[in-house]
Amino acid sequence: MVRLVICAAVVSLLAAFASAQEVSSLQRAKDRLKVQTLLRLEQFDLSDKPELKAAVLRHLDTLQGTDEYLDLVGKFQLVEAKDELARLMIERFDASQGVEAARLLAKLGQKEALAAALSDKDENLAGKAISVIGQVGDPTLNELFLAIMDDGEKNVAMRSAALAAIGRNGPGQQLLLERVQAGKLPQELKFAAANVLLSSANEKIKTEASKHLTLPATADSKPLPPVSELVKRQGDAARGKAVFNGVGTCSKCHKVAGEGKDVGPDLSEIGSKLSKDAMYVAILDPSAGINFNYETHTVLLADGTVLNGILVSQTDDEITLKDAEAIVRKIPRDEIDEMKKQPISLMPNDLQKSLTAENLVDVVEYLTTLKKAGG
Repeated sequence: MVRLVICAAVVSLLAAFASAQEVSSLQRAKDRLKVQTLLRLEQFDLSDKPELKAAVLRHLDTLQGTDEYLDLVGKFQLVEAKDELARLMIERFDASQGVEAARLLAKLGQKEALAAALSDKDENLAGKAISVIGQVGDPTLNELFLAIMDDGEKNVAMRSAALAAIGRNGPGQQLLLERVQAGKLPQELKFAAANVLLSSANEKIKTEASKHLTLPATADSKPLPPVSELVKRQGDAARGKAVFNGVGTCSKCHKVAGEGKDVGPDLSEIGSKLSKDAMYVAILDPSAGINFNYETHTVLLADGTVLNGILVSQTDDEITLKDAEAIVRKIPRDEIDEMKKQPISLMPNDLQKSLTAENLVDVVEYLTTLKKAGG
């Protein structure tokens, strides 16, 4: 008898579950139809239509992570999507969906959400936020990036990325030019500023900037063109490999397919990770293109010795530091007076002095061929 009662209860629960699924499926179909109907109208304000808005939001939940989701948020100005937009912006920071999510947050007036992402305590996440929000090019966001650019406590990579973001719109370029003219731009940001202003579409800004800024000279004593021009050039990958392992001295710090020294990041798959623009910046202004976890650390020992290198690991008892020659040294904590992370890269910032512009273009062409298998 007890078994019969239990079986009956199970059957009842299954029937209720099936009924709920049917209702849910029916509700989704109704919501989809309502959204499709609204999309046929040229303009429609959902602010005073709570039931219709609820239908749109329910339908939206079924589309998370898709282009259609972003399209609907934009069409119906759905501020309720701000949390999902913020998540998508960081998760897809290197894709068009991430940029569109950032653009929508700006359009919806969600500066607080954007500012929160930019000031994340996790430098890796904050760096992604600067990268993706910077590509929006919205002048109303310049003040957010200016705060980062002027913060001497932040690393040069983040500050340079903030400067580049400001330089993606006309008012921002004018703001940067005024800083340069007034002599108020820090030395470590001058390459980034020159790269932005000397490639401006505004001839007046370009001319004025050229009175104060120049890009570094190469081995043949010719000044480099801006990165925006370099990326348009076609190089020779075979020649680039020879430069990488020879006069470029890149293999003294980087490995490719197991060959070279393990100081900086392994470049075996760099072509799948960085754009040409980013590669040029990493070579010409290494502190601006510095990889997270590859910052230089300076250690002052009790006997007055100063050591510089990349922090490999640390425990309560000791730290492990790797210098520019790939020499690894373990240092007991009780021998350390002070340790500080520097905002600069261990990589030399004047490599272009031993290269011509053609050498540089060839090296970058070679790096673009280094990709993941099948990538």
